Amino acid sequence: MSSSTYSNSPCAACKFLRRKCLPNCVFAPYFPSEEPQKFANVHKIFGASNVSKLLNEVQPHQREDAVNSLAYEAEARMKDPVYGCVGAISILQRQVIKLQRELDATNANLIRYACSELPAPSSSSSQYARRSSSTSHVGSSLTSSYGHYYSGLYFCGPCGDDHDKGEEHK
Repeated sequence: MSSSTYSNSPCAACKFLRRKCLPNCVFAPYFPSEEPQKFANVHKIFGASNVSKLLNEVQPHQREDAVNSLAYEAEARMKDPVYGCVGAISILQRQVIKLQRELDATNANLIRYACSELPAPSSSSSQYARRSSSTSHVGSSLTSSYGHYYSGLYFCGPCGDDHDKGEEHK
């Protein structure tokens, strides 16, 4: 097929730049005509010449990822011209830290509740064993941070009472 019979619609880049889209167009595989805004954003932030140079320098199997990164950063820069995607990442990191603090506080409250619900040890170890086995699902999910089951007795960490870690909870 010769270039004179090339009848496909031009890619979004060639449409935007008002030029003829050739079969070997470096933009065509990555900027389809159905997504004109994708190229418009990339062109506005990085420039068509720079994007063309970058695509020619990158290995062919990496070009799609490079274009997706450029498009993502360009869209982020359109929303936040100063920070771009770094601003979005920063916001998400702050949310993760806040949620981690909330989770830690909730786990601490859960341990305090679990410690206050444990009965005092009695001479009958079977009663304590029943209680221990009925709450083992609570303790087992929290043992890594707050409490430990040790030979049938629950040793409570930061449950708010005045006793040291490792001391039997009374």
